[in-house]
Amino acid sequence: MNTVKDLLESKGNRPNHSVDVNSTVMEALQLMAEANIGAVMVTDGDKVVGIFTERDYARKGELQGRSAKDTRMREVMVERMVTISTKTTIDQCMALMKQFHIRHLPVVENNQMVGIVSLRDVMEAAIESRDSEIRGLENYILSTGFQG
Repeated sequence: MNTVKDLLESKGNRPNHSVDVNSTVMEALQLMAEANIGAVMVTDGDKVVGIFTERDYARKGELQGRSAKDTRMREVMVERMVTISTKTTIDQCMALMKQFHIRHLPVVENNQMVGIVSLRDVMEAAIESRDSEIRGLENYILSTGFQG
């Protein structure tokens, strides 16, 4: 698994969760809890306009005196997102997440969101890839009769 396309295919056909820009934070939190996810995309009509994460709620919600029932997504979402394509490599994802201190990357193709990958997704893919490389090297070494 080298690219985001491979990662998304391995995750299967999961729905992309989003909330409207005028939804309340409570509505987003309920969706996130039901779907067991840590982030949702924020849309205005058909257009993705931001992302909202558990971290955003922790930092911009109650700590700043906002009520989840009364706060609209437009007040707390992150508008400037780092996005990737299906051709992005897993290593590039890790580098972006490290550089920008983020845990979710929206996947965009032809100006349409096709998925989202989390830090957990990326780490699992990287570990799987490294495990595969190690098995391949072990098989090569054992088949050559090398006796280190």
